[in-house]
Amino acid sequence: MTNIPKEGDIAPAFTLPINGGDSLSLESFKGKNVVLYFYPKDSTPGCTTEAQDFRDNLKEFEAANTVIIGASKDSVKRHDNFVAKQEINFPLVSDEEGTLCNDYGVWQEKKNYGKTYMGIVRSTFLIDKEGKIAKIWTKVRVKEHALAVLEAAKAL
Repeated sequence: MTNIPKEGDIAPAFTLPINGGDSLSLESFKGKNVVLYFYPKDSTPGCTTEAQDFRDNLKEFEAANTVIIGASKDSVKRHDNFVAKQEINFPLVSDEEGTLCNDYGVWQEKKNYGKTYMGIVRSTFLIDKEGKIAKIWTKVRVKEHALAVLEAAKAL
């Protein structure tokens, strides 16, 4: 188990591929707040709802000087399909190797229907303009989550 970052820590840096074939670096967003949210899998009900909620509130996030980045272990190709189908208007990071999930401590043992397995625990990190973690949500419930994150971003 890696050290899970805490509020006040410098956010672990990364450069990873995103939908559309480019790559994205956290460093490139210095001076902006960043919502980095981790979700288990493209095109599943909860993950789709969460992405739609962030998508539908993007203008308000931008008004609060905040960018949104989604992250999962899905491939760039799966992200491309998800983005096209759901009209996602922010980048989705492909963390197929799981490095980012480990760095942020979201790759954990999960239990579902009596089975134990490793997976992404739905989590969101709000990173401030200086690259420090301002707020962390773990074991996120999707309903109203994007709005709670937006309120926190506005307060930065």
